Amino acid sequence: MSMILFACVVRVRDGLPLSASTDFYHTQEFLEIRRRLKTLALRLAQYPGRGSAQGRDLSIHFSSSGDVACMAICSHRCPAAMAFCFLETLWWEFTASYDTTCIGLASRPYAFLEFDSIIQKVKWHFNHVTSAQLGSSLEKIQEELEFQPPAALTLEDPDVANGVMNGHTQMPLEPAPNFRMEPVTALGVLSLVLNIMCAALNLIRGIHLAEHSLQVTHEEVGNILAFLIPFVACIFQCYLYLVYSPARTTKVVLMLLFICLGNVYLHGLRNLWQILFHVGVASLSSHQILTRQLQEKPADCGV
Repeated sequence: MSMILFACVVRVRDGLPLSASTDFYHTQEFLEIRRRLKTLALRLAQYPGRGSAQGRDLSIHFSSSGDVACMAICSHRCPAAMAFCFLETLWWEFTASYDTTCIGLASRPYAFLEFDSIIQKVKWHFNHVTSAQLGSSLEKIQEELEFQPPAALTLEDPDVANGVMNGHTQMPLEPAPNFRMEPVTALGVLSLVLNIMCAALNLIRGIHLAEHSLQVTHEEVGNILAFLIPFVACIFQCYLYLVYSPARTTKVVLMLLFICLGNVYLHGLRNLWQILFHVGVASLSSHQILTRQLQEKPADCGV
């Protein structure tokens, strides 16, 4: 089992979850620890910059500075210094990606859900690195912990255990499944239809060219790929529009680039108007993907 199981970024002043990893375990203890982490997130303003809450086999660690805190659920095999080194790295990555104004103005949970891809990358790194490989970074954290130990919390605290504070149920701290995309617009439906049409044209031309190339020559391989790669890119654009995906902007740019390069390569097999049509549809789809945002799922939806 990995040493770092779950991580999230929250706003300190109100415990608003800003981003979280989407992969988590389903053991009873993990679900219980994660439920208690939800409550702890709303109480971070009461605690110093670093703290730990020990469970039987799992622990909660948190590190905060300014109005941003990073929290993690780790196994007991994970040394405290490594956990806090992970949290500090995550904090620097998040604050380098988003300015304080954006963080302060965030009004809905998981406003920065795309940061999940960075959490996954940093988490994977720390789960596969040794203490010796971390070198001076880990030594610095160890010295800081010796000089100023983290606050030692107990998971048996009634407020933490029951998930209730001042008579109010704590704000849920769930990963991505609590959210769904905004409703599909008419322009979005148009972009899907046009994208499917472009994909079909690319597939038909690619297969037709492949049949003749296999019988005549292999010099047409580049043209075949220039049809089939945009075909895959068009289908993936449809997927990105319908289903939220981490690092969405990067994927959209890559798909648009593949389509544009493929059509430029096909100049000669397609006239200028055909190329402009395919690039225009890809651009419209990219715009629709990036403008369709997440919306919070109602709390009483029964899921």
